[in-house]
Amino acid sequence: MDLELNGKVAIVTGGSDGIGKAAAISLASEGAKVAIVGRTQAKLDSAVNEIKAESDGSVIGVAADVSVESEVQAMIAKVVDEFGGVDILVNNAGTSSATTLEKMTDQDLETDFGIKIYGAIYCARAALPYLKSSGSGAIVNTTTPGGKAARPGSQPTSLSRSAGISLTKSWAGELAEHNIRVNTICVGVLKSGQHRTRWEGINAKDPSYTIDDHWATFGGTVPLGRIGEAKEAGDVICFLASGRASYITGTAINVDGGSAPVV
Repeated sequence: MDLELNGKVAIVTGGSDGIGKAAAISLASEGAKVAIVGRTQAKLDSAVNEIKAESDGSVIGVAADVSVESEVQAMIAKVVDEFGGVDILVNNAGTSSATTLEKMTDQDLETDFGIKIYGAIYCARAALPYLKSSGSGAIVNTTTPGGKAARPGSQPTSLSRSAGISLTKSWAGELAEHNIRVNTICVGVLKSGQHRTRWEGINAKDPSYTIDDHWATFGGTVPLGRIGEAKEAGDVICFLASGRASYITGTAINVDGGSAPVV
């Protein structure tokens, strides 16, 4: 199936690992020109080489902290200078942070919202003139099912992800007149950098606890009986960004193996 992405320009934040890198591989494999964004240039350079090796696509890495608007504006300018515009924006930057009301600090809130909400807003605002010019622009936000149904002790992530779902619906209505579609994927537990980091912390204390043990522990709580692969989320992002999803906007799609308690 031709996803009609050949020659399209895509920006993927949080693109050096996990879901972001998987989405970049899918997009580049379909012929899109892809810019991955992260805070560390060395990590981006390594990811660019991996993405090129798997997709044989046109890929660049641009370092920026998405919670700083001036850096976002400079990043967008670099992408436009390199590729000539922006057709697709994937707001994927962010990590999981969960605690209770009593333990949550103002810094926890500022950091989480800075990356996930302010970052998404800064990127969308800076890319908007180019998305309008595209004539068929697309924004895909990464959120979680916790943004629909929060569990105890899941803030601030569930809070910021709920805001991200709200932004998705609002932007979909606002930008439809410019033929810009806006959707979000609500991602459950997947094999990603942050979960490998968690395993490393446990493994340091208990060397007998392998990465396969870690995946099995998390996968055991999923109705499909396994933990998801980053590629499975990346492919959904790629589809939603494509011309084949031309009548889909304002949706929040669960990619979680059936774990969410809500549709």
